[in-house]
Order: sequence, then structure tokens, then C-alpha cells
Amino acid sequence: MAAAAPHFYNTGMTRRSGAAVYRRLAVHYDELFGPLRGPLEEARRRILGPLLGTVSTACDLACGTGTTAVELARRGILVWAVDLSPGMCRLAREKARRAGVCVRVLRADMRSFCLPRPVDLVLCECDALNHLPERRDLAQVFRRVAAALEPGGWFYFDVNNARGFERYWSGEFWIERPGLAAALHNRYDGRRRRASSDVDLFVRAGRLWRRYRERVEEVCWTAAEIRHQLAKAGFDRIRARDAAPFFRGYPDFDRGCRTVWLARKRRAAG
Repeated sequence: MAAAAPHFYNTGMTRRSGAAVYRRLAVHYDELFGPLRGPLEEARRRILGPLLGTVSTACDLACGTGTTAVELARRGILVWAVDLSPGMCRLAREKARRAGVCVRVLRADMRSFCLPRPVDLVLCECDALNHLPERRDLAQVFRRVAAALEPGGWFYFDVNNARGFERYWSGEFWIERPGLAAALHNRYDGRRRRASSDVDLFVRAGRLWRRYRERVEEVCWTAAEIRHQLAKAGFDRIRARDAAPFFRGYPDFDRGCRTVWLARKRRAAG
């Protein structure tokens, strides 16, 4: 089993099929990729931990199966969870119900989502932003996030970088769980800064195995592009932290592969 398969946790958007992706992958996401959440959960605790005491409202953008949204709700935070995939939204609602917490789940595109009220924190974890169909979409998402935040609110996210795409979005990976397996056929085009993974999913059904295929696509930005678009959307106190220290024991995740970002929406003048 590969130790560093790509994370598929996000918007459900591709240029071809909109929310068509994350149908079967949504159902089996936690089984396949849940063990890889540990490093990013540590990053969140270390980076966001000092700020969470001031947060009463939050949005988990591209929430996937709702793990982070539920964790925040358990802290007494009023949480909205947003995802484009109907399957992910359903799973997030079910997870919140089992946990006995209130999470308001909205099905929406991260490029156009709108919350009922501004929040103190927006999170977008597990390389969700890389799943945007085009690199130019980043500016639109940052504007929507800024609109969703209170002045002085925080935006926390992580992204795969070019080095990460070269390391773990290239070649073949195999993941196996009881009654479940996935073969990932990954490609990265460095010139176009685009990656794709054709995922063959094998699900045991009695004595037989059923096979499903979905495609996941990602795009890549430079740190300079991200900083520029954050500032343009109205963010300051922009901080970037290499994620490698959180991925100890994952040989494919070395320095430069992934970055964790934290930015503050500018406070109103005066």
C-alpha cells in the first residue's frame, strides 16, 4: 500500500462533470483515506489552536464527509459545512447526526457559495482548493471566502505544490482495506500545472467484486500567485508554513510538497 496517496476530499468539481465525481469515492472515502488525515489534523491543532478560543462561528468549505465540521461543532462552535458533492453532503449530515452535534450542511460550489451570516473562520483542508477546474478560479474563491468572513476573521487552508504533484501525483498507487481496494493511476503535467488521477475502485459484494471508475483532477499555483490573490481579495497577515514537519513517517511528503496557509481578512478602516 502506498504511504502517500493523493487526498481526494473536496469540491467534487471537474471541468467535465461537475458534481459527478465523488459518488462511489464519497461512500468509501473515510475507509480509504481516513488514516492520512492525521498529519493535517496535527497542523490544524498547532496553527489554529491558539485562535480557536476566539471563534464562535465557522465554515468548513469543501467539507467532504464532515470530519472537521463535527470536530468544531463539538467545541461549541456554530458550523456551516459546504460541499458540491451530494454524496459528501449526505455523509456529512449523517456523521453530524451520529455525533449528536448540529452542523448546517449546504450543497454549493466554493466559487459561488453564500452563508446566511458572516463567520469568524473559514477552513478549506486536504488540498480542496487544488480541485478547482481552472487556476483562474482561485481569485473568485478568495473573494467568496472574504465575503463570508467577519472583518478580522481567519482563512485557513492547505494546498499541494508543484513538488508534491511531482512526488505523489505521478505513477501508480494501490490502497487496500478489508473488502475494498483502489488503484490510482496518476499523471502530472508540469508545463500546464495540471494533475489527474483515474481511480479504479473495487468493492466486495458477497463473493464478487464490483469495479467503479472516477477521475479526480487538480491544478497548481505558485506561492507568489496565492499571496497575490489573497491580498487582492482583502486579506492581510498572510502566513505560509511548510507541511513537511507534520508528515513525519510519510517518505513522499518532503519539504516543498504541501503548504498550510493562514490569512486574516482586513479589519474595517478606523
